[in-house]
Amino acid sequence: MFELLAIDLVDIDGPEALRRQSLMSPFVWRDDTGALLVLLRVVPDPLRPDDITGRIWLGRCGGEGLRFHMDPAPLLEPGPGPRDIGGCEDPTVVLEGQRCLVYYTGLNENGDGELLYADGPDIHHLTKRGVALASSKTQRNTKEAAVAQNADGRWRLLYEYSRDCKSRIGLAYARAPEGPWDEQDDPFVARADKWDSWHLSTGPLLMSKPDKLVMFYNGADRAATWGTGWVVFDRACSKVIARSDEPLIGPPEERYEGRDIFFACSAIECDGEIWIYGSKNDHRVVRARVRRSGKRPAADRRGTKPAAAEA
Repeated sequence: MFELLAIDLVDIDGPEALRRQSLMSPFVWRDDTGALLVLLRVVPDPLRPDDITGRIWLGRCGGEGLRFHMDPAPLLEPGPGPRDIGGCEDPTVVLEGQRCLVYYTGLNENGDGELLYADGPDIHHLTKRGVALASSKTQRNTKEAAVAQNADGRWRLLYEYSRDCKSRIGLAYARAPEGPWDEQDDPFVARADKWDSWHLSTGPLLMSKPDKLVMFYNGADRAATWGTGWVVFDRACSKVIARSDEPLIGPPEERYEGRDIFFACSAIECDGEIWIYGSKNDHRVVRARVRRSGKRPAADRRGTKPAAAEA
């Protein structure tokens, strides 16, 4: 259903202190003028035991989706409250009328994560509001929000959580984008005989065909070798219509600090293509160009040399 065309490195321009760090979790969206903006998780490199696990920075596109100029200072910093004193990670932007919401993962001083949110009249004026979806005894480390509004006005939240040393994907509904959320059964699960046999994590949603909702989700084996595949849901997310047997984008051929990861974080549709923004080995930002296709992709799914591109 989808064909990988190319993967390109995204140029992140900003303060030298930012560019020396690891850059991941790019959430890219269009503002009301059509310009591309990005929120990035920026992590100390190397990450030491006492370091915070991330700050969230804002940037704007200065080219054809492959160059972003970052602000001189972070948009969201850890603290001062205890819920995110250890780090701010995994941003997701939701625009609702005249309000902007940013979901993010906050880590407390013990390193436990929870899905939090901030909101305000625009991306530049945010106030931290607290918990969007709390962790529980059975669903730990709620994070990686994928949020969209249904035709009936309800809001849909897909999210990652952990149980039994595995990452899973959960589903919840609410009347407002900040909740409270009514949790549902998991929309799909890991498959023992496939590339996504152990871990699952949310990725970007495509809402252009309401009866066939698409998520480019992230999956991994027990060794945490991550790639990105796709799943198609019905309108209610209650039934899986189709799912990729192989990753659309596999992990990179080259590792960084032992990591072997491609992780999709956001997507926009542009001139008949789908631009998937993600992170390579939790270190650099890349963009994958994808198009809908009824044919089996001919590109190299290892994430380094599809078409003539080099990630």
